[in-house]
Amino acid sequence: MRKAVLLLPIALASILAGASGEEPAHELLRERVEMIHAGTRTEVAGAPIAAIHALPQLYERRGFAPAWSPDKADQLVAAIRDAEADGLDPADYHLATIEKLRREAPGSDDLDLVLTDALARLGYHVLFGKVDPEELDPNWNFTREIPNFDAAKTLQDAIEAKDLRQAIVDAKPQHALYTTLKVALAKYREIAKAGGWESIPAGPTLRTGDTGPRVAALRARLAATDDAPAQGDTLDDALANAVKKFQARHGLTGDGIAGASTIEEMNIPVTARIDQLRVNLERGRWLLHDIGDDFVAVNIAGFQLYLIKNEKIAWETPVQVGKPYRATPVFRSRLTYLVFNPTWTVPPGILANDILPAQKRDRGTLRKKGLEVLDMKGNPVDASSIDWSNVTASRFPYMLRQGPGPGNALGRVKFMFPNDHAVYLHDTPSKSLFDKDERAFSSGCIRVRDPLKLAEILLDGQKGWDRAAIDRTIATGKTTSVSLAKPIPVWLTYWTAWVDADGAVEFRRDLYGRDAKVRTSLDAGFKIRRRGV
Repeated sequence: MRKAVLLLPIALASILAGASGEEPAHELLRERVEMIHAGTRTEVAGAPIAAIHALPQLYERRGFAPAWSPDKADQLVAAIRDAEADGLDPADYHLATIEKLRREAPGSDDLDLVLTDALARLGYHVLFGKVDPEELDPNWNFTREIPNFDAAKTLQDAIEAKDLRQAIVDAKPQHALYTTLKVALAKYREIAKAGGWESIPAGPTLRTGDTGPRVAALRARLAATDDAPAQGDTLDDALANAVKKFQARHGLTGDGIAGASTIEEMNIPVTARIDQLRVNLERGRWLLHDIGDDFVAVNIAGFQLYLIKNEKIAWETPVQVGKPYRATPVFRSRLTYLVFNPTWTVPPGILANDILPAQKRDRGTLRKKGLEVLDMKGNPVDASSIDWSNVTASRFPYMLRQGPGPGNALGRVKFMFPNDHAVYLHDTPSKSLFDKDERAFSSGCIRVRDPLKLAEILLDGQKGWDRAAIDRTIATGKTTSVSLAKPIPVWLTYWTAWVDADGAVEFRRDLYGRDAKVRTSLDAGFKIRRRGV
């Protein structure tokens, strides 16, 4: 996909452009449209018109003939009601006003105009999402383009289709990640209607063989989400297995023991889980249109890397990501080459926040970390000749570099893709950290648990680069770069809820506090976005 920025007025103008009508001009409708175009009246029947540029163009092309029949209005209203299943708010699409006008003024110009604006609003949210991700993240680069898109023909085809409602359904993301999240949202809303679940009272860790009211509460909680049968007040093997199932769905160690972290996850109310599903459906509207067949995807919040082939997960491995105060950014790029036995040059952030403060406290820090000092031409500098007490990161005339080897911070291989964040995938000597439930340990880069397997897969079919060749190259200890014959897209994403291949709804903690910002914007009223995605 090529990067593109779609200006909302232009996009909506095209989306709302219908075919020219042959009926006589409707003078009253023309006057209303001209007032909207001039900006002198941008409310109709109390409903604010968002498509102030596009709506007039639609009616001008139609010769100011009304656009809506009762049947098409029925289909649009049904589509507006459907939006709730996508985690959207039907009120954003003038539902109450439409229903009132259909009762009190059917066939009126007011109704026609409000229906048109409702379609513009709904269509834009379906295609690009309600929340503007660029307002939340200035580094956002998942901009979307629809090549050679004739929006006027697209809308006219939808209006003329037998089922406008289905046309809107077809415009939504069709990716399994999106459609299964909708199913999960419906399920959790049903749980909420049934009363949700009660919190498990505080107390000691619950283990196999324990009995009592807290075990009964544990069982009731797991029964609410179909993880366990509802009867019994003993933590038997079946209930322990249900705890393991819950832990697996929430990224926790599956030991069947209901300790503090497990109980904490169980006590998150169903309303919060519903919001989490809605937030991730919104992310789906940002990301899941036309994403391609083959790519590498990292779910930062899920601490997992996926290799996607033919739209399916071909391979996956755990990863470590940035600490909350050094969050791994969300962006996309293309992986173009690998470096075996890489050197590591200390980046500015780590230099300022970690290495220099440590070196000032302990002059042996560089030696212990295997770092050599180089001038800007790459010539070695004796570290003992530097007055470290007066060195600052902003005026540091040297480079600190770690040579290749088993203790190198990047391990045996790194995977490079151009970006402005100095972020990439790489090996790590810190293997034990992969055993943790939450793996936010890096300074922003992504550490891969099985990087040599990833290298083998990416180089598969590339002459001279089978696994044996990779192993031989690493054994030399020499830094070696290898360009990929076929670069592959890389997506660094952030999902806190999804449905796995077995149909289980998975949740993860909002590591960087990003869900709340999306939810706030999602729950706010309709807002014209400055730019499309």
